Amino acid sequence: MTELRKDPIIDNWVIISTERGRRPLDCKIKTEEKKKDSCVFCEGNEGETPPEIFAFREKGTTENKPGWKVRVVSNKYPALKMKERDTALKKAGMFWKMDGLGVHEVIIETPYHHKDFDNLSIDHIVLILKTYRQRYLDLSKDKRIKYILIFKNYGIDGGASLEHPHSQLIGTPIIPQRIKEELKGAKEYFDLNGRCIFCDYIKQEIKSKDRLIKETEKYVAISPFAARFPFET
Repeated sequence: MTELRKDPIIDNWVIISTERGRRPLDCKIKTEEKKKDSCVFCEGNEGETPPEIFAFREKGTTENKPGWKVRVVSNKYPALKMKERDTALKKAGMFWKMDGLGVHEVIIETPYHHKDFDNLSIDHIVLILKTYRQRYLDLSKDKRIKYILIFKNYGIDGGASLEHPHSQLIGTPIIPQRIKEELKGAKEYFDLNGRCIFCDYIKQEIKSKDRLIKETEKYVAISPFAARFPFET
């Protein structure tokens, strides 16, 4: 069962998914070497995952077969589903809910089981980022999808259930409350000052360097002035 439920107090939607509890777990506190044939994400085990949605492949190779560099499949234990779902609100007493309509995909970042992001070549990282972009563009065409989140859990403490390097994409029919608040705040700042708040924010942080983590020609990483928790960037 997958369902979206609205918190009546803070006007926030949450995903309820009983299927997530059936996920396999191979991410142990003490990482163990795993045999290639035991991991569903490793090259050669393509038949153990749902059908391929998108992939960067070696020339001449076939989908759902070896030869891929980055591969996207539907999550086998999805938090949200697209089939036979609608966006109609349903009332349950004082509560509101709706079918768990949406998209939940897995981006398998590399064919190699023990090759984490920091060990990949720049060219391969570019392929991963291009995959993110392509899936975002493809799913944006579906008018039912209002918000897309791409995220990566790292290790068992970070919520990862499988050790093989991968990230995930979720597309929902609702915009999260926090995102609405950020958009509202950005608009109010622009209406008052005639400037982009994110541009001003970055300029001030680069100038002060108090919370500047890394700056390159095209990117900047900072710790927020009002960080909600340690190491937030």
